[in-house]
Amino acid sequence: MPQQMIWFFMSIIFSFVAWGMVTARYVWPKLRELQPADALRPLLLLHSFRFIGLAFLIQGVVSSDLPSPFARSAAFGDVIAALLAMIALLLLPGKAGTVAAWIFNAWGTVDILNAFYQANHAGLLAGQLGAAFFLPTLIVPLLLITHGLGFRILLGYQAVSAVRQSRQQA
Repeated sequence: MPQQMIWFFMSIIFSFVAWGMVTARYVWPKLRELQPADALRPLLLLHSFRFIGLAFLIQGVVSSDLPSPFARSAAFGDVIAALLAMIALLLLPGKAGTVAAWIFNAWGTVDILNAFYQANHAGLLAGQLGAAFFLPTLIVPLLLITHGLGFRILLGYQAVSAVRQSRQQA
């Protein structure tokens, strides 16, 4: 493995650790106190900026030899995720918003995992990302962590929140 790829993967690992610490210390303690729709809103707002993935299509930002199947898949997958996040935001707090949040969270997670697969399949080298290097090393770990929070909110947090609310009313 080329040394540049070792530094690339180390950057991703450090980012996961740092974002995990920020999330555990500051984000989740605040979100778990909110109702599910209110807890989902900041996560959806963050993901509404995933249109930034279009940077993979801009030569000069990325190397001209960036594999185009990876670039197209990553860019358009991110745009779809951004649109789904915005739709869910518009539809919350209703049931349609919850359904849209599920669709967004599933799509967004699969999109990121697919990007990792496509990059590996294409033999992507870190240098081919050019200025877009910050996306997988800084942004993607945060997005995956917030997808995890989204699933936690959508799956189990609702039941805990309902029990907590009923105790407060009693």
